[in-house]
Amino acid sequence: MDSLYLLIGAVGGLIAGGVAVWLIIKSMARSRAKTIVEEAQLEADMLKKNKLLEIKEEEMKMKAEVERQSNARMQKIQAQEAKSKQRELQLNQQQGELQRKRNETDALKASLEQQSAALDLRQVEVDKMQKKAQEMLEHISGLSADEAKEKLVESLKDEAKTAAASYINDIMDEAKMTANKEAKRIVVQSIQRVATETAIENAVTVFHIDSDEIKGRIIGREGRNIRALEAATGIEIIVDDTPEAIVLSGFDPVRREIARLALHQLVADGRIHPARIEEVVAKVRKQIEEEIIETGKRTTIDLGIHGLHPELIRLVGKMKYRSSYGQNLLQHSRETANLCAIMASELGLNPKKARRAGLLHDIGKVPDEEPELPHAILGMKLAEKYKEKADICNAIGSHHDEVEQTSLLAPIVQVCDAISGARPGARREVVEAYIKRLNDLEQLAMSYPGVVKTYAIQAGRELRVIVGADKINDVETEKLSATLAQRIQDELTYPGQVKITVIRETRSVSFAK
Repeated sequence: MDSLYLLIGAVGGLIAGGVAVWLIIKSMARSRAKTIVEEAQLEADMLKKNKLLEIKEEEMKMKAEVERQSNARMQKIQAQEAKSKQRELQLNQQQGELQRKRNETDALKASLEQQSAALDLRQVEVDKMQKKAQEMLEHISGLSADEAKEKLVESLKDEAKTAAASYINDIMDEAKMTANKEAKRIVVQSIQRVATETAIENAVTVFHIDSDEIKGRIIGREGRNIRALEAATGIEIIVDDTPEAIVLSGFDPVRREIARLALHQLVADGRIHPARIEEVVAKVRKQIEEEIIETGKRTTIDLGIHGLHPELIRLVGKMKYRSSYGQNLLQHSRETANLCAIMASELGLNPKKARRAGLLHDIGKVPDEEPELPHAILGMKLAEKYKEKADICNAIGSHHDEVEQTSLLAPIVQVCDAISGARPGARREVVEAYIKRLNDLEQLAMSYPGVVKTYAIQAGRELRVIVGADKINDVETEKLSATLAQRIQDELTYPGQVKITVIRETRSVSFAK
């Protein structure tokens, strides 16, 4: 019984303790909640203040922007008002000037009317005097006016025939004298109006690589890769000590390009072995053929040439990979075509046909087969095969005088081909030989007494010689020019012709003090 009371008392104590703990926790929770509410209230007040500040700042910015726009608009309006006032002032001035001119015109019109009336009176008097003079002449000569007019007309006809014959002879003489000058003008104007480009092709192509480690992979084990590449492309591949470079050697530019592109793809891919080499070379060869056709089409479109046979278009594109004396054949043909069109226009001929003949004139240099024929004859046969017109075929075949020229296009193509090939810089010349030729020209002129300075200009096609005015007179100057021309012709080797200009000038210098 006592233990029961003790148990009940213990339970009651525990309950009382739990109630006390609960009350304490409840009090702490209320205090914490109050603190959180107060903090939230403070944070809300701060946010409200910040927002109000931001709104005020934005309002100030907008007000400043409005004021700026208003000021700008006001300045613009003021400028327009000033311009309007100035315009109004100018209009007033023009109106006054117009009124003054109108008054002057009215005065002039009145004066002209008076003069016209006076002239009418004078005309009546002149008519009377002319009639009286005519009657007097008829009485003196014994001829009527119609009979005198017939005799005068016959006399004037004879004089006109004589004058016309003399005039025709003068025109023919002048035409003979100016024909050469006019031809030179047309040629020079044609050269000036055509835009030229040059592209020098070599017998080798240098393929650049990132590092010399790739050379071993290109050679392959026991040289298998390089032998496979040479066999597939027909190009000699030279791998030597040249840093980061491999030389592709071959006379055929198309083969060299195929080898270069194939090597580039193999190096980029990283898989280099005989089977892969043959696959890549076949793929690149197909790409080159497509590029050749695309180049031919683009060239014909650029030049405005239509209706060309597809095989001729392919041969035109093939010219891109062929050079003649170091001059790219496609660029030479394009240049010749443009020159032909310009010259034909100057001469009143069809420029489209001339451009077509100029483009195709060297088509015989790029055939698929190499027969033993001159390229002009071969090009003519190809043009005939693919149904080109007779005058174009004749222009192609006769531009090196292998066949007789039968159309006016033929001499134009021949001349423009020579212009494109003979201009300075068109074809390769060894630099040392070029410099030596210019030095020889200058030294030859300097060897004469009285010569002060010499200049070889225009790639050695003109030699200017400056002589002392006190050492050589005018007659000796002419003799020196002729002597130099003869010596250059006899002793030196040069393309085309060399113009010798001897300059003698007298200078008088005084000083005013």
